[in-house]
Amino acid sequence: MSALWYATRAFGLVSMVLLSAVVVLGLLVAGRRPPAHRGSYVLSGLHRSLSLVAVSLIALHVVTSAADSYVPIRWVDVFVPFASAYRPLWLGLGVMAADVLIALVVTSLLRTRLGRRTWRAVHWSAYASWPVAVVHALGIGTDGRIVLALTVVCAGAVALAAARRVALTTRPVLVLGEER
Repeated sequence: MSALWYATRAFGLVSMVLLSAVVVLGLLVAGRRPPAHRGSYVLSGLHRSLSLVAVSLIALHVVTSAADSYVPIRWVDVFVPFASAYRPLWLGLGVMAADVLIALVVTSLLRTRLGRRTWRAVHWSAYASWPVAVVHALGIGTDGRIVLALTVVCAGAVALAAARRVALTTRPVLVLGEER
């Protein structure tokens, strides 16, 4: 096994952790416009910065996967879902998740030209992309115990952030001592 094989796995695992952190931060700052306090600005900035690092590591994960000769992944396989002869379902899910991230990056760069509604509609796809990427990691990952442990931690963090977000949006409103 080559250094590229190890690099591919490392980039993939770190990407999963970072993407999970990005989703958690996104859930924590979602719906706050403008940010209510200085902490919201910090969380929003951290969300954007971690997103850039995660996308960069995913790009490295993809490049090292295609460059490594240990498994037969062609360059077309990293862009076209389910085209690969190597584990087509699991690799295809990863390609789908990466394609959604490409759309997120492009629309984020064009955010001021697209308008808030269009950008938000595309941005919501990140919430669908994350579990697809996690399933990709579980299905294609060769480091079973490590992938499973990281997945449990990441899924737990995202579930807690999602529960908090739902609790905040469904909180009853008190008006003059009455619940509405």
